[in-house]
Amino acid sequence: MEPNEALGIAAQVAVTLAGFAGVVVVFRPQSVHEWARIDRFRLRLLLHNSICPLAYALFGMLLLTMKPTPEWIWRTCSLFGLLFQLPGVIIVMKSSRKLAAHESASSNKLLFYAIGVLGVATQILQLINIVRLNLFWPFFLAIVFHLMTGMLQFMRMVLLLPEKT
Repeated sequence: MEPNEALGIAAQVAVTLAGFAGVVVVFRPQSVHEWARIDRFRLRLLLHNSICPLAYALFGMLLLTMKPTPEWIWRTCSLFGLLFQLPGVIIVMKSSRKLAAHESASSNKLLFYAIGVLGVATQILQLINIVRLNLFWPFFLAIVFHLMTGMLQFMRMVLLLPEKT
């Protein structure tokens, strides 16, 4: 599969995932500001993990429209991914610290930290791609990571009962 095709499909999946966030909000009995903090945190994670891959894919498609295609395209895409994600990571980390111990069960923490470790590994691979590799697959791995994490978050929001406020 060519990079432009893969990025197009990833963008479509990311938009769909963001739309699922709207579905979750609509079918909950109360408005978002009445949700428990843990549920708002989960929604924030879902949105973060759908917006990032969409932005990455669109940026990659933008650079692919340049003719001739720049030699440094995947380095630049990986750098964009790192910089674009940074504010979201800071917000997620601050939000996770604010959650009280009783609001986040040990299974939630285990999953959160496991995903965090995989995310850090993906970001380290982005740094390697910037410095040395300049390949498409490390950049695309960051997109796939976000999409898989977003799908997991959507599944958890649908299957888990809302927390009591």
